[in-house]
Amino acid sequence: GFVADREEAAARVERLLQYQFNKRSLLEEALTHQSFAAASYQRLEFVGDAALGLAFSNFLYLTNPTVGPGVLSTLRAANISTEKLARVAVRHDLYPLLRRNCPRLDLLVGQFIQSVKQELEDDLGTTPYGGTVFKAPKVLADIVEAIAAAVYVDCNFNLEKLWKVTRFLFEPIVTAETIDEQPVSTLHELCQKHGKDVKFKTWQKGGTVVVNVFVGGALVGMGSSEQMVIAKLNATRDALSKLLGGGNQQVLTTGVGHGLGVEVGELRECKQKLIEQCSRKHWPKPIFKLEKEEGLAHDRTFVYSVQVETQGGIWVTLSDKMSRVKDAENSGAQKMLEHLLKLARRACAGDVGRHHGCLAEHNCPAGI
Repeated sequence: GFVADREEAAARVERLLQYQFNKRSLLEEALTHQSFAAASYQRLEFVGDAALGLAFSNFLYLTNPTVGPGVLSTLRAANISTEKLARVAVRHDLYPLLRRNCPRLDLLVGQFIQSVKQELEDDLGTTPYGGTVFKAPKVLADIVEAIAAAVYVDCNFNLEKLWKVTRFLFEPIVTAETIDEQPVSTLHELCQKHGKDVKFKTWQKGGTVVVNVFVGGALVGMGSSEQMVIAKLNATRDALSKLLGGGNQQVLTTGVGHGLGVEVGELRECKQKLIEQCSRKHWPKPIFKLEKEEGLAHDRTFVYSVQVETQGGIWVTLSDKMSRVKDAENSGAQKMLEHLLKLARRACAGDVGRHHGCLAEHNCPAGI
């Protein structure tokens, strides 16, 4: 949506902040994207980024007298990250106030807004550091920084006044007590209860840190951020949401991870493991086929099917949606290994296990 009445757009911000601007032109500048006019929010966003950084530095320094500079930097980054500021813009419905002329931007922001609404429905939006499904569009964070800068300039660069007017926007503020305790410790406790191991794999994609969470060898969560700590938190929360109420609940109770005679292994190893298994059993080589390709060029996902022919029949599994072809193939292979293992154990139930050669460590009547 778009609020065409600019007086109403400015009035909404003033009502939100409970602050009346002396120079309304600053607010109009803060609510103008560069795709609409050359005189956009970019200069204010530059000031707002620095002003909010300093305001949070002061606040965190005064409220954490025993915390070192490394932790203080992490806390500041968590509180003014793109992920968090973008959610501030969504929560207070700021994007419709922005003058812009960029349909692609509307599409990206719309996708993100829907993902945040889903987080709220799932009761996940109250966590302070942000979410995981769609990368937060920087324009949303820019709006918040530009509005903060408009206040800062309007009150003659009074940092204390800026903090008093805008602090409520950033609640809940991430503290040293809350930044890591809930999601990470909860995940470890949950997996320990079910006898599963937890591994975090970190890699760089441009200037973004991406963290994958593996539980018992299965990829169950992904998160990203410019800050490693925030990326890990995002990934952990993603994993918890799937393990506790999403499509990966079976990871905690089925044959992936510790406690099995045969380990499926990490996701990246599964395709090779399946190929080796087929070779050892003298089965035809598994067939990997692209079934679905979705999304924009920068945010594409792939779904692959995997077909394996054994003496007992032809079996097909589908991968989860993955952002890379290699990961989709490994995901499909992982599901196939799990499927074959279940079939073997089901077919061999009651056997004394004296024989050898199949996935269940003995000959099975199903031929697998």
